Amino acid sequence: MTAGKVLKSFATGIAAPRGLTFDGRSLWLGDATNQTLRQIDPVTGTVIRSVTSPDTVPYGLAWDGAKLWVAAFTAETIQQFDPSTETLIRSFAYAPGAPRGITFDGHWLWVTDTISGLAHQIDPVTGTIVRTFDAVDAAPLGITWDGRYLWIAGNTSQLVRQHDPVTGTVLKSFSTPSTGPAGLTWDGRYLWLVDFSSDLIYQLSPD
Repeated sequence: MTAGKVLKSFATGIAAPRGLTFDGRSLWLGDATNQTLRQIDPVTGTVIRSVTSPDTVPYGLAWDGAKLWVAAFTAETIQQFDPSTETLIRSFAYAPGAPRGITFDGHWLWVTDTISGLAHQIDPVTGTIVRTFDAVDAAPLGITWDGRYLWIAGNTSQLVRQHDPVTGTVLKSFSTPSTGPAGLTWDGRYLWLVDFSSDLIYQLSPD
């Protein structure tokens, strides 16, 4: 399997990096050691600021255009969070338990589940699971939406896979640059992946 092309990488500076998302200008990184969410300059890797996470283990992060969504592993909930005011806006139970990665496709949330190995499409208003598909990995963690397709980082296989969101079909895949792929996000052109084995954030070419 061909490895993904690493365009750049920088250290997270923390022991347990997890979720990752892009807000149009900055990266946001979950810190499961210090219960914080870090806003990061994607050019320099500099931490712009840190805010207290609404959950002790923010395993997944997503940006909906205005607010953050947190896959709250400890509380087993999905949380919408305003990082500017550090306010929890809403929270609903994640019925399968132990949510991992999360992304927003403009209408629905998508959450990966390491208990079932599934990716769930979720109504962000009610928390209802609309449908699911097999993520083709025993431990699917990071997930992101590129405007057309879903990408999922599989920790067991150490692969990043591109999925058709309707059928779940794998369209392409490549190996991760290290052995602990977790959070995954899309910046409009490139993928970004955080790895908890190397404690690095990688910018990757999707090609």
